[in-house]
Amino acid sequence: MFFEAAVIVLALLWAGTVAFLLRYMRQQRGLAQQQAERDAVRDRRILDLVKRVDHFQQSAVKVGDEVHELRAILGPLPDKLAQIEQRDPSSLSFAQAAKLVGMGATVDELTQSCGLTQAEAQLMSKLHKS
Repeated sequence: MFFEAAVIVLALLWAGTVAFLLRYMRQQRGLAQQQAERDAVRDRRILDLVKRVDHFQQSAVKVGDEVHELRAILGPLPDKLAQIEQRDPSSLSFAQAAKLVGMGATVDELTQSCGLTQAEAQLMSKLHKS
């Protein structure tokens, strides 16, 4: 009788342990699935961020190239401007024409008083009004 009671108790303990183990395994499987879903979301986010960083890097390279081109174009302009100012000593310089534009001179007034062509006077007017 005692032996039978012990077997029954052990069988109940074994059944409880198996039930606990099965429940624990189901919980672990659920947690693993949730973790896998979070990992997938994180991986998609990382890929999106990598694409964005690549796009920003490409844009920065393009801007750098354009700045380099602009430097090449704008670098010799001060020397060219000095040459243009000095080409006709009898006329007023472009610097003086710029001062006149600042004082409100019109394109016609610039062509008459500074000896500039119509196109040069319009350019000076547009450059120095802004």
